Amino acid sequence: MSHLKKPNAKLTLLALAISAFGIGSTEFISVGLLPLIKDDFDISLSTAGLTVSIYAIGVTIGAPLLTALTSRLRRKTVLLLVMVIFIIGNLIAALAPIFSILIIGRIISALAHGVFMSIASVIAADVVEPHKRASAIAFMFTGLTLATVTGVPLGTFIGQVMDWRMSFLFIVVIGVLGLISNAMLVPNHLSKGNPISLRDIGQVLSNIRMLLILFITAIGYGGAFVAYTYISPILEQYMGYSPYAVVVILVVYGICVAIGNTLGGHFANQNPLRSIFIIFLGLAFALLGINFTLNSPIIGLMMVLLMGLFMFMNVPGLQLYAVILSEKYVPTAISMASALNISAFNIGIFLGSYSGGFIIRHQSLAYTPLYGFFMVLLAAIVTLSWILFDRKRK
Repeated sequence: MSHLKKPNAKLTLLALAISAFGIGSTEFISVGLLPLIKDDFDISLSTAGLTVSIYAIGVTIGAPLLTALTSRLRRKTVLLLVMVIFIIGNLIAALAPIFSILIIGRIISALAHGVFMSIASVIAADVVEPHKRASAIAFMFTGLTLATVTGVPLGTFIGQVMDWRMSFLFIVVIGVLGLISNAMLVPNHLSKGNPISLRDIGQVLSNIRMLLILFITAIGYGGAFVAYTYISPILEQYMGYSPYAVVVILVVYGICVAIGNTLGGHFANQNPLRSIFIIFLGLAFALLGINFTLNSPIIGLMMVLLMGLFMFMNVPGLQLYAVILSEKYVPTAISMASALNISAFNIGIFLGSYSGGFIIRHQSLAYTPLYGFFMVLLAAIVTLSWILFDRKRK
């Protein structure tokens, strides 16, 4: 790559990071807005929680199916199309007169999310020298990390000061900025991807090890969402924090997530499976800690922030191990394996947030951290069994 192309690569990565910031903000924005959505539509907290769980289902379906369906198109065309769909979805959510329209808007945004994650990673790797690929993908993902640190709390703050609908309009503006920057800064002549067949889904799912990593991803990652989806009402109702204090807590929570994500990438390079097991134990302990300190504003908050530290720490390791396994066992379907693992993360978000809603309806909001603990513990036990099985075979 010539010296002249390097600044272009940096600008391309910046454009992708802006879009990733918008995509990341919209996924979890309703976590901070649940009490406001609940009051505006006069619905239950568990029904409002569908804005998180239904979104996750949209990503789950969108990632593998739309990645396959768009694999023959030019990558820049797909990227721009995805951003247009993303803007439309959030605009529908912002203008929704009834709750069901809000859900439709969330589903449309989610379909864009799944394809964006797979296409943006490929473009990021394509515009730099081979030895800088991992760093390029990591830079693109800083948009997602920044969304957790600032996008979600800022969206929550806008919702509290003005109206929750303005939070979605804020994301529409970011989406438009992302679309313009992608149109101007992403090169037209990107290498074309290999066509992906829907048959690749069967190829991945018929391998027991691939199924196992998808299961661990869904259960382990999803366990935190039993409590995290309803973290605003937990902080307000049980720990006694005001809505404005919750915004500040969400910022600190996001910083903990960012630190955890960085540490997770470092640990995963050493021994992915062992680090996955240890991190799940840490996350399980944090959820159990929230359960026992629910009425303690200080210690309870420390446990919530500890959950933030461990919550995304396993994301790099789980994604890396899915790719390692696919290279070994299903080498012709690596792209689909990657897309399916993104689906598994979102199946986890759906399982966690939907389970949390079910627990609130039939028991109490106070039980959500305990059930989250059991989900994460199950993932840790399965991971440990896998490690011991592999050790025996050596």
